[in-house]
Amino acid sequence: MDNRLGVKWALGAAICLSVATAIAQRAEMPDRVKNPFAGNPAAVNAGKELYAQTCQACHGGEARGDRGPSLASGNFKHGGEDNDLFQTIRTGVPGTQMPAFSALPTDTIWRIITYLRSLNADSAAMDKIVAGDVTAGEKTFWGKGGCGSCHEVNSRGGSVGPDLSAAGTNSAAYLQSVILNPNDPALRRRRYFAPSPVSVKTKNGQSVRGIIRSEDSYNLLLTDLNGELHRFDKRDLLEEHIESQSLMPANYAQMLSASEIENTVAYLKSLKARDLSKTIQVEVPGGLSFDRLRNAQVEPQNWMTYWGNYQGHHFSALDQITPANVQQLQARWSVQMPGSSILESTPLVIDGTMYTSGPPGQVFAIDAQTGLQIWKYERRQKVVSPYQINPFNRGVAVLGNRVFFGTLDATLVALDARTGRQLWETQMADTLQGYTLTGAPLAIKDKIIVGIAGGEFGIRGFIDAYDAATGKRLWRFYTIPGPGEFGNHSWSGDSWKHGSGGAWLTGSYDPDSDTLYWAVGNPGPGLNASVRAGDNLFTCAVVALDPATGKRKWHYQFTPGDTHDWDANEDLVLTNRTVKGETQKVLMQADRNGMFYVLDRTNGTFVFAQPYVKQTWNLGFQADGSPILAPGWKSSPEGNTVYPSLVGGSNWQSPSYDAARSSLFVAARDSGMGYRSGPVTYEAGRQYMGGSPMFIPGEDKSGVMAIDTNTGAVKWKFPLARLSASAGVLATASGVLFVCTTEGNLIALDSQSGKSLWHFQTGAAIASSPMSYSVAGKQFIAVSAGNVLYSFALPD
Repeated sequence: MDNRLGVKWALGAAICLSVATAIAQRAEMPDRVKNPFAGNPAAVNAGKELYAQTCQACHGGEARGDRGPSLASGNFKHGGEDNDLFQTIRTGVPGTQMPAFSALPTDTIWRIITYLRSLNADSAAMDKIVAGDVTAGEKTFWGKGGCGSCHEVNSRGGSVGPDLSAAGTNSAAYLQSVILNPNDPALRRRRYFAPSPVSVKTKNGQSVRGIIRSEDSYNLLLTDLNGELHRFDKRDLLEEHIESQSLMPANYAQMLSASEIENTVAYLKSLKARDLSKTIQVEVPGGLSFDRLRNAQVEPQNWMTYWGNYQGHHFSALDQITPANVQQLQARWSVQMPGSSILESTPLVIDGTMYTSGPPGQVFAIDAQTGLQIWKYERRQKVVSPYQINPFNRGVAVLGNRVFFGTLDATLVALDARTGRQLWETQMADTLQGYTLTGAPLAIKDKIIVGIAGGEFGIRGFIDAYDAATGKRLWRFYTIPGPGEFGNHSWSGDSWKHGSGGAWLTGSYDPDSDTLYWAVGNPGPGLNASVRAGDNLFTCAVVALDPATGKRKWHYQFTPGDTHDWDANEDLVLTNRTVKGETQKVLMQADRNGMFYVLDRTNGTFVFAQPYVKQTWNLGFQADGSPILAPGWKSSPEGNTVYPSLVGGSNWQSPSYDAARSSLFVAARDSGMGYRSGPVTYEAGRQYMGGSPMFIPGEDKSGVMAIDTNTGAVKWKFPLARLSASAGVLATASGVLFVCTTEGNLIALDSQSGKSLWHFQTGAAIASSPMSYSVAGKQFIAVSAGNVLYSFALPD
C-alpha cells in the first residue's frame, strides 16, 4: 500500500482526519455551484463597489490590470467557470501575490464575480453586430495573415505569441483593435502581463530577438521567433533592449483587405475555449525520442526517466563532485512550491530544462541552471473524495514534446513540453471508489504506462498503457485476475473483487527483450487474510509484461498471502552479472519484506535471496523459489510480533545501483512490529484494512546500507536518526552517495566505506529522492525538502 510510515493504520485517527479534512474542504467550497446573482443588475452594482474595496488595488480600475493581470477579458489562468473563480478568490493562488480571501462572505464573492462577468458581457453585446466569414477567416489566419507562425490555436501553430484557443472570449472590437493597432498604448496597458519583446546582443556577437520567458537580475530566458528557448548569463550580454513595440506586424491594414480582417476577427470570435478534441489531432514534433530514452547511459548530463534510466538504476555517471571536494557543495538555487502537502517528486532534466511536479495538480518547467520558471501548469481536482489520503505526486514522464502526469482524481494528463498547455486528459478510474494516481508514468516507444494507486481502499488494481499522442487506452492488465484468468484461483470466493494490488510505483523496462517489469502492492484487506484465503496473485509480486499488448510473460511472488502491508512497490533493478564465465540477465529488488532478491529476468526463475534486515517470517526457499513460511508468521486476532515492520525493510524510496562497485545502496528500517487482524466489511471508497499494527518497544536500527549484489551480504551501514518511507539515496560514479532524511539533512557518504563526508540541513523534512544532472559542464544535485526544490553544485 501507498503509505506514510504506517500512520494510515491508526484507523480511528485516520478516519477523524479524513472527515475533518473533508469538512475543511467543504468549508472552502461555494455553497452553490452556480452564481446565484448571475445577470442581476443590482448584484453588478454591488459587486463593482466590493471589487473597488477588495481587488482594485492590484487589478486596476474596471479590472483592466495594474500590479495584477486584467480580469476584464474573460480569460482566467486558474479556470474560467464560476466555481473556479470562487475558489481562486476564496483560497488564493499559492506561490503568487494573490492572497486567500477566506474571510469574505460567500455572497460577497459571488457579487464580485457577477461584476467581473458584466465587464465581458458588455463586450459580448457589441459582438452581435459583427459580421464575417469564419471559414474564410481561418484561411487568412493560417495563410496570408501568417498569424500561425507566432500564435497557437488548439496546439497548432507557433509558441512565441499568446495562445489564441480562447480568443473569442474577448470582444470583436478588441480583437480588431489588436490586429490594426498592436502598439496602441491603451491596448498595451491592457496586456500589461503579456510577454515582453526583447532583443539581445552577446559579447561574442550573437544577436537574438524574441520574448522574455523569465528573468532576474543575473539571468535571462527568451524564446526566439522560431520558438527556440535561449539562456543567457547577463554578464555575457553586450546589450539587452526591451522593445516598446509589439512583435505583431503593424501593417495589417495594408496587408489585408477590410473583409479579410473582418473574417479573421470572425474566426477568432469562434474560438471560445481550448478544444482537446482538436489538440490531439495536431502533430507535436521534436523533443525527447524513444531512442534517446533507451540509450540514456550516453547522456549522463540528463535525467530522462523517473529512475534515471529504464533499468531502474537511479545512479548518476557524473563524477565532478567527488569525495575530495564534496565539502565545498553549496545551494545554487531553490524554487518555492507551496501547497497542502510535502513534495515527493523526483525531477527530470532534458537538455537543460527541468520538468517536475509540485503539489498535486501542478507541473513546472524550470531552467535547470538558474532555477527560473519557464512555465507552470495547474489543474484543480474535479472530484475530491472525502476519504482521500496520500495527497502526493511523485513525478512526470516526457516523450517527444509532451509531459505526462497523473492526478489525485485518477486522470492522466498530457501537456505541451514547450508551453505547458494541455493537450489531452483521460479519466482512468473513479476516485470516489478509492482510485488515484500518485506515481510517475513511464514512456516506452509511443506508449505511456501508468499504474493505479488506492490499495488501501479495496480497489481492483491495474496497469494501463495509453497512446502518447491521443490519450486513448491501448491495454489494461489487472493485477488482481478475474474469473477465467490465470491466478484467479488464488483468491477464495469473490474476494478478488476488492483485492487491492495497487501498482503506483514506476516500473522498469528492458529494451533488448522488449519486456516491461512492474511491481504490485499488497492484497486487501491488508491485515486480515481470512476473507481472502490463498496466495492472492499478483499481489506482493513482480509481473513481466509485453508492453505492446499488456500480456503477462511471467511473474514471481515475493510474499504470498501477505498480512503485513509488505507490498512489492519497490524499485526493480535490471542488470547483467557474470557467473562461472556466463552472463546472467537478472532482476534485483530489496523488498519490503526484508529480503534482497535476485531473479533471472528472462523467465522469472529464482536465483537467490538473502535478508538485509532482521526477518522472522521466512525459513528459507523451496527449489522453485517459494518461501518456506515460519509458524505464526501471519497477523492474528491476538496479534503476532514479526520482523520486519510494516514499512520494511526498504519501502518505495529510491535505492541506487552502482554496477562498478556491485553495490545496491538502500535506506532501510531494521525493526519489528505486532500485527493484529480484525473484522472488516468492504465499503466503496473507504479504507479496507482488517486490523491494526501494534508498535513494539525495541531498538530501531534504521539507516543506509550497501548490499553486495553478488552475495546479498551487507557491506556497511550508516545509522540515521529518522528514516522515512520516501527519502531515498543516489550513488554517483565518483564514489559519493547522497542520502536524504526526514530530519531534513542531505548527506554525502563515501560509497566504498559509508563514511560521512558532508551534510546540509534544509530546515524541512525530506520526502523525496535526490537526482543529478549537469548543464554547461557543471554537475548539480537536486532534491526537494518540504515545499522547496533545491539544486546544489560546487562553486564556480
